[in-house]
Amino acid sequence: MEPQISTRQLQMLFQSAAELGAIAALVSTGKLKPYLKKAEAFRLYGRKNIEHWIDAGLITPRKDGDQSACWRIDRLEAEALDKANYILKFL
Repeated sequence: MEPQISTRQLQMLFQSAAELGAIAALVSTGKLKPYLKKAEAFRLYGRKNIEHWIDAGLITPRKDGDQSACWRIDRLEAEALDKANYILKFL
């Protein structure tokens, strides 16, 4: 038995792929920063989502220095997880 995918689901997959590609292009050209501060990631994707993704090991926060250095989150990792959550809501 092969899984069936609806036209709507296929449209969502292509739209998400195009948006991720555009973000990757903007990051590679320097128009967008490749990393988000943790507070900015909380604002964009929701504190609950970011903390869940970190706890589940889906994204890895990076720290530049010792003690008082701020945490950074990879923009593409967070965006890909956000798109995946969006698509899974409609499956």
